[in-house]
Amino acid sequence: MTPLVGIIMGSDSDLPTMKEAIAICDEFGVENEVAIVSAHRTPERMVEYAKLAHQRGIKVIIAGAGGAAHLPGMVASLTPLPVIGVPVPTRNLQGLDSLYSIVQMPGGIPVATVAIGNAKNAGLLAVQILATAQPELLEKVQKYRQTLSESVLAKQAKLEKLGYKQYLTSPEF
Repeated sequence: MTPLVGIIMGSDSDLPTMKEAIAICDEFGVENEVAIVSAHRTPERMVEYAKLAHQRGIKVIIAGAGGAAHLPGMVASLTPLPVIGVPVPTRNLQGLDSLYSIVQMPGGIPVATVAIGNAKNAGLLAVQILATAQPELLEKVQKYRQTLSESVLAKQAKLEKLGYKQYLTSPEF
């Protein structure tokens, strides 16, 4: 099947963060491709990937990057597709530098940006974008949201039953 979501990252060191976006796409049955595409070390590859992604059937690109984090913005400047940026946590600045670099795009070149290290939300956003044109996927998103709600209600019931002190020492916490 043709991948609908491109999940790219600047380095293999970003993969531990980006695996959450891959897992969400897999959970929802959304075909995806994963690639290392560095804005700084392989700029020609980045340009080719960004310019041709829509022609290959990709509908959304999730781009994770740390440090200077130019990958999401550069890709967004080259593709007509929606781009979701994932700021990857960094050793020195814990990803704040990545966040600023991704979120501060100039007018006309948007990049949807999730919280530092939150590739799971990037995957969910990509799925929701696709779900606007796929009723069966929209139904899966609605069921997923329902399970989130049920989980919170179950935790509340447990908290009421145990009290906060015992809840904090319970094995599931």
